[in-house]
Amino acid sequence: MTVLETPILETPILETPILREVQGNHRSTAGVHLVARDYPKGMRIDPHLHREAQLIYAARGTMQVTTPGGRWLVPPDRAVWVPAGLEHAIDLLADIEMRTLYFDLAWLKREKRYAGLTREFVVRVSPLLNQAILALFDARNTEERTGLLVRLVMLELHQAEDSATFVPLPHEPRCRRAAMIVLDDPTGLHDIDTLAREVGTSARTLSRLFSSETQLSFKSWCQRARIAAAIQRISMDASVSVKQLATQLGYASVPAFSAAFRQVTGRTPTEFAGK
Repeated sequence: MTVLETPILETPILETPILREVQGNHRSTAGVHLVARDYPKGMRIDPHLHREAQLIYAARGTMQVTTPGGRWLVPPDRAVWVPAGLEHAIDLLADIEMRTLYFDLAWLKREKRYAGLTREFVVRVSPLLNQAILALFDARNTEERTGLLVRLVMLELHQAEDSATFVPLPHEPRCRRAAMIVLDDPTGLHDIDTLAREVGTSARTLSRLFSSETQLSFKSWCQRARIAAAIQRISMDASVSVKQLATQLGYASVPAFSAAFRQVTGRTPTEFAGK
């Protein structure tokens, strides 16, 4: 039997079609490999992993990063930290201006910067962090300036974790199947009793599994999945209205949808879309 292995990459996936390579890849003396590329909407970068840790940032556009632990929606004011050796896939939900920082593990450990960076998480990108990341790609940088910018990025990383756009995926088989049913149709009104029957368990057991496996109640998990679907729709269709989204996602009213959206993301759908 042939065993399919996950690709291990030390550099980005070069065989993937790209809109344009913004600048040549280069490695700084600060232990960071900088890669700037633009990708078209609708592309998928299949599951793979790297020997380096990485900070993936979309200066423009929204992407979805999937790891064994869940799905992370990454709009332009977010970035995602992916530890070395963690399998992940990336779906481009809009035309993307991707800026990726690959961190050498030996450098991270030598600089004593690896504490807290052994798991994946989403980073809320402040204006300061945004400018620091973009400035790293300035071809005129000196070694001293690059080193200072890398230090600033690392300082900001430890203060900016944000799980609002994360949809955790359970590992227990029955719970995982139920979660995938919801994710395949996040606009549906999923009843836990019906789902439980579909996956061969009781509603009580399924409810308990969602709480223990995702740290969210079934209701809260479904709400987060619906909001993630809303973010994806907003990112891929700028013309969609808040009213349309509320209706499609099964909310009784626009205010109810907006309240749920704000609870998860910290912003209203209108603010998120920049309309």
